[in-house]
Amino acid sequence: MIRFICIVIFVILFLIVTIPVLIIESVLHKFRPYASDISSLRIVQWAFKVIIRIAGVDVTVIGEENIPDEPVLFTGNHRSYFDIVLTYSRCSRVTGYIAKKEMNRYLTLSWWMRMLHCLFLDRKDPKEGLKTILQAIDDVKNGISIFVFPEGTRNDGEELSMLPFRDGAFKIATKSGCAIVPVSMNNTAEIFENHLPRIKKTHVILEYGQPIYPNELDKETKKHIGEYVERIIRETIHKNVELV
Repeated sequence: MIRFICIVIFVILFLIVTIPVLIIESVLHKFRPYASDISSLRIVQWAFKVIIRIAGVDVTVIGEENIPDEPVLFTGNHRSYFDIVLTYSRCSRVTGYIAKKEMNRYLTLSWWMRMLHCLFLDRKDPKEGLKTILQAIDDVKNGISIFVFPEGTRNDGEELSMLPFRDGAFKIATKSGCAIVPVSMNNTAEIFENHLPRIKKTHVILEYGQPIYPNELDKETKKHIGEYVERIIRETIHKNVELV
């Protein structure tokens, strides 16, 4: 419980203390958008690294060199709230996450998310969902990477289970031509979700796969690209279970 309480206190303090920083970043963004993007990224990454340290999470990272120096679509399996903390703390480029629209209600948090080019997806409204995908395509074309969890929600099943990947998210890559980078995570639910409300010192595996360029795939594979990427991640988390 001590780790949980410490993280809650840290997050609350961060969201309150950084309100003036957000105001400065918003003004800076009007005149020097790239500088604002990078400084916002580094500030939030610092906070996430502090959270990881407080939680006592030991991360083994594999294949980070596979990430090309260009905007990409990151796609990962999703079992924990910490998946975002772990992956975002390692982004070298400006990266926006696609989050459920309910996150937009949390004032300072949603303000930070918008500064970081996060997009809010209404999963119940197909038209609004399409607008979100179109915005993500534009963001990639403008040099911003996008991170999405194609399962559509956090999977609370068995450790190596995965929900089917939804194909809609992959239009971001097929329409923009960017690479898809599979992100496979092992043991992240053991940090928090498996024993709420305790946060437990945990070893997790984070592996970045080889980039996949949709235009280089054969017609049939491209048609079922969601299944293709899902299979790669599924095979990877099964492979890495021995490393946990």
